[in-house]
Amino acid sequence: MSATPGRGVWVAPGRVNIIGEHTDYNDGYALPIALPQVVTCTAEVTTDGAVRVSSKQHAGQVRESLDGLAESAVTGWARYPLGVVHEYLRRGHELSGVVLEIDGTVPVGAGLSSSAALECAVALAIRDLFGIDADSAELIDIGRAAENSYVGAATGTLDQSASLLCTAGHALFLDFATGDSAQVPFDLAAAGLQLLVADTDTPHRLADGGYGRRRRECEQAAHALGVHSLRAVTDPAAAERLADPVLRRRARHVVTENARVLTVVGLLRDGCDPRAIGPLLTSAHASLRDDFEVSTPELDAAVAAALDAGAHGARMVGGGFGGSIIAVTDIDRTDSIASAIRRRFRDDGFSPPRFFVAVPAAGARRIS
Repeated sequence: MSATPGRGVWVAPGRVNIIGEHTDYNDGYALPIALPQVVTCTAEVTTDGAVRVSSKQHAGQVRESLDGLAESAVTGWARYPLGVVHEYLRRGHELSGVVLEIDGTVPVGAGLSSSAALECAVALAIRDLFGIDADSAELIDIGRAAENSYVGAATGTLDQSASLLCTAGHALFLDFATGDSAQVPFDLAAAGLQLLVADTDTPHRLADGGYGRRRRECEQAAHALGVHSLRAVTDPAAAERLADPVLRRRARHVVTENARVLTVVGLLRDGCDPRAIGPLLTSAHASLRDDFEVSTPELDAAVAAALDAGAHGARMVGGGFGGSIIAVTDIDRTDSIASAIRRRFRDDGFSPPRFFVAVPAAGARRIS
C-alpha cells in the first residue's frame, strides 16, 4: 500500500501493575494502571526504504534498510522500535521508510514498562502514518511479537495492553485467556490514599534469561498437571501435587496470584475502602519473593521499610530481578514512608532510591 506523506507525534504511557505479576503468559488475570510518564514518538514518512531511529536519551542515530531489518545486528534500546517496524513488514504491510525520534519520561529499567511504552508509541505512529488497518488487539500483538521474537524477551501482553487500553481514573482488569478487559474505578485520593512508587535503581533486564526461564517452568508445570495453562488451575492444593519443588512453587504463585487479582477487583468494584487491598499486595510480594523467586535484596528492603513505616500494603512490581515497588500509603504519611525507605537503603549500602506518586492516566494516543 502507498503511504500518505506526513508527520505527527504520538505518546504511550508506562504502567504500574496493581496486582497480577507473571500471570499474562499463563492466561491469567492482571490489574494495571497507566502512568502519566510517557514515551513520545515523533515520526515522519520517507521514501528512502530505510528506518532511522534516534533518541534524546541516547547519542547518535541508527539507520537500517527496511529490507535488512530481519538480519539487523543492532542491539540495545533501538532494537525495540526496529522490531515494531520489522513486525509490520513481516505481516505484509508495505512501508516506504520512516524517521522515528524518541523521547521519554518513563524511568528505564525500573519495572514500569518503558520498553512496551516505546513499542506502543511506535506501533501507533506506523499505523496512523501509513493508514494501516490494525485495531488495539493487533497493536498489542505487534508489540509482543517485537519484544519476543526480535528483542528476545519472552514477555506476555500485559504491558502493551496497559499502555494501549488504560483510561484515566481507572485500573484495567485484563483476562488473558479470553482477551476481555474492563475498566475498574481506582481513585485512591478520594479515600485519602496515594500509590507511592519507589524505584530501587536496580535495573532489570528481561532478556537476560531469568524471565524466560520462569515462563518455561510455568509451561512445564502446566504440562505436568495436564492442563493447557496454569489459568485452568484454581485450587492451590493442585500445585502441591507437583513432585518437582521448583515447578510446585512456580505454579503456586500463579494460582494464588490469579485469586488475589480477582479479590482486589471485587473489592474495588464493591466500593470498599482501598486500604483493604493492602494485605493482598503484601501477600503478592511474599509469593513473588518465595515462590517465584524474582525479588532482590533491594526490593525486599524497600517493601519491609514501607510496611514498617505504616504503608497499608507494598510489593515489588513488574517482572522482577530489579526495578520498583509500590506501596499504598495515607496521603499524610507518604513522605515519611519514602524517608524510611531512603534511610533503609542508606543503612544497607544500596543506591539511593527515587520516588513518585502514581495516578491512573490515559493510554496511548496521537497528540499532534
